[in-house]
Amino acid sequence: MNVELTPDQRALIKRAIESGRFSREDEAVQEALALWEERERQRLELVAAIDEAEASLARGEGRWITAESVKTLADEIKQRGRSRLDAERSAGR
Repeated sequence: MNVELTPDQRALIKRAIESGRFSREDEAVQEALALWEERERQRLELVAAIDEAEASLARGEGRWITAESVKTLADEIKQRGRSRLDAERSAGR
């Protein structure tokens, strides 16, 4: 396969080789493709998570989040933490 690179892309590869990052052009291209593959994998995971979230909402599993509900949740978490800390202190930990 032959691929045409832009002058900027060729210069980037040249600088990477000159700096010692890569020893050959194909190494730079392979690294770029590996990064692209990883980014695509992450993108697909994100799309799947969004799809699942939308399906969950469609099933009625979502809930409205308001400033008050966030405050209530934070208060509950703090209280659980305090209770756990008190229990650990009384157990002598």
